[in-house]
Amino acid sequence: MKIVTLDGDTLPMPLTPPEWCTTWDFRRTTAPHEIMTALKGAQIAITNKVPLRADVLDALPDLRYICVAATGYDCIDLEACRARGILVSNVPGYSTRSVAEGVIAALFALRRHLLSYAQLARTAWPASAHFCVHQQPMLDIHGATLGIVGQGDIGRAVGSLARALGMQVMYADRKGAATIRPGYHAFDDVLARSDVLSLHCPLTPQTYQLINLEALVQMKPSAVLINTARGGLINESDLAHALRQGIIAGAALDVLSSEPPPADHPLLQPTVPNLLLTPHIAWASQQGVANLLRGIDVNLRSFQQGDAQNLVS
Repeated sequence: MKIVTLDGDTLPMPLTPPEWCTTWDFRRTTAPHEIMTALKGAQIAITNKVPLRADVLDALPDLRYICVAATGYDCIDLEACRARGILVSNVPGYSTRSVAEGVIAALFALRRHLLSYAQLARTAWPASAHFCVHQQPMLDIHGATLGIVGQGDIGRAVGSLARALGMQVMYADRKGAATIRPGYHAFDDVLARSDVLSLHCPLTPQTYQLINLEALVQMKPSAVLINTARGGLINESDLAHALRQGIIAGAALDVLSSEPPPADHPLLQPTVPNLLLTPHIAWASQQGVANLLRGIDVNLRSFQQGDAQNLVS
């Protein structure tokens, strides 16, 4: 059986080929025009973010199984896979703790201005007349309100950690929902009341650019936004404008709508203040990576044994 990994360099630790694999092609990266050639004759494809759409799948009659090396699987055309009898699995829950802790780390960094004060320690502190240097006012975590969009595994884990810190937690219902479900609050109410808004919902046509200028102006000027889900949840030009104009106080993003981003991306410009940007690594704690590799191995083995697990299609 031939197995091809399309973007192995997205994993900080290498995969181990199963003993039953006869051909193991571990590709570090695969450009769009190389996908068909790379997967020719393969029964199994492993992909993290390399997209597999209908036109590509049409040219791969041997492909029987796709293992997505992630929890999100928006890179896969599931309808086309169903039509062709291709099974698709993801690895759910492997990064829940890693991402949740990353959100809390970003929350502290934003509310306490850790990056700017670390810089001040090198630039302004040596010449200071006093033992301390004051600039932006630091805000406590305890007693603040955290709004969460999405109550899946990660959203619930973030809420649990936030409550342990003494925060008030509100889960937002769907935007425009006529009836608010138990345990949720109206989306607009969460925008207005949150000191911190954290995004944990999937990217769908309904959530695309959910956070735009209309949403941002409903937030408190002192509020901050955190996104560790998908970049497309935010209108990034609107967010850049909101940060420049002080419509909200800051943002921490681990994802962008295009990854890697172009150099002229609106949120990469030096004029955008109070932005903590990291390169899609909230998932990648050592334990998170170990969980992911173990999950991929389980998925491959279960498919080979005729009992595929974690199926999304």
